[in-house]
Amino acid sequence: MTNSLLTNTSAMIALQNLRQVNKGLNMVQEQISTGKKVSNAKDNAAIFAISTVMQSDVKGFEAINQSLNLGSAAVGVARGAAEKVAELLTEMKGLIVAAQEDNVDRSKIQTDVANLRGQIDSIVDAAQFNGLNFLKGAAATDFLASLDRDSGGNVTASSITVNAYSLETTAGAAVAGLANSGTGVSSGLNSAAALVVDTGVFSVDLEGTASTFDPGDVIELRIDGRKISVTAETGDTQDTLGQRLTNAINAAGITGISVAFTAGGTTVDSQIDITNGTGSAVAFEVNVTDGTGGGLANLNTLDVSTASGAAAALVSIEGLIQEAVDASAEFGSAQKRIEIQNDFVTGLTDSLKTGIGALTDADLEAASARLQSLQVQQQLGIQALSIANAAPNSILGLFR
Repeated sequence: MTNSLLTNTSAMIALQNLRQVNKGLNMVQEQISTGKKVSNAKDNAAIFAISTVMQSDVKGFEAINQSLNLGSAAVGVARGAAEKVAELLTEMKGLIVAAQEDNVDRSKIQTDVANLRGQIDSIVDAAQFNGLNFLKGAAATDFLASLDRDSGGNVTASSITVNAYSLETTAGAAVAGLANSGTGVSSGLNSAAALVVDTGVFSVDLEGTASTFDPGDVIELRIDGRKISVTAETGDTQDTLGQRLTNAINAAGITGISVAFTAGGTTVDSQIDITNGTGSAVAFEVNVTDGTGGGLANLNTLDVSTASGAAAALVSIEGLIQEAVDASAEFGSAQKRIEIQNDFVTGLTDSLKTGIGALTDADLEAASARLQSLQVQQQLGIQALSIANAAPNSILGLFR
């Protein structure tokens, strides 16, 4: 190689190598200090874009975890309260059974029944979490459950809906539009709000006027305490409501009960004939309300101070207990679903974090080994540059 005082090729090559080594050394030191091999878009634009989107999803799922925890707590309060109400109703049933005897003080038993009813009201009123009470009213609540991203990058949110299940003892306003009749039963609107026993055919007539029912009105029928109900919707007529109620009775599968539906007209009532073929007395109770009443509204009608009232209460209490049990089951199922989704979201979040780490985190073992290698290369580069810079001194020997 030709030596020149003006151009030191060896020094330039050594300097280039030293710059490359220093650049690699700076990169490794940054990885060690940050713990990431891709910390910004300059390091790897594609990986940075993917990891940033995934990180935003992680933040979203962490917020979802909080929503699901809130939902689980709120539903758990409702479930616990409903279970306690079922216990109190079961205790009340024991008092009602005791009131069937003639040689008892029914007035004192009625006092105990009233006190238990008051305790149920207190539990229902207190069963709230952060102001949310699933045992009052009929409104449903949505809890954010997931963020679903498609291949196009579009994100949609999905929720878990928990319906309220009223266990209030307030009665809804009675609505004209229903008459009932049968063996030993007086005809009249909502006249069966007081329990009656029919061993023949129990008929439910829906009045044939177009303005009788409004959306939200509830027709409730209880057969030996078992509740069957339909809610009027926009556009419903007496015939559509009557057919839906008939279908609901059939779907209940009550042994020994047969149902026949006769359509009505403008001036003719629709009629549902319920035949008792059980061979024993069956209790029927039917009424129409505006839908504002609670599921335990009939609790206020229990009166065991008389023999007939005690007999009627014994049938009614079965339906009330079932109401509380159904509420407990609904809330228990909803809480379980929320907890399952919460576990899934937690696991999914961990998986996303693992994936982000695989894309962006530095391999510190490899980085440490590379750091030592680059440090040695740096020292050798400095020595090589020093040797190359000293090469022109040999030219001086030609002039001695």
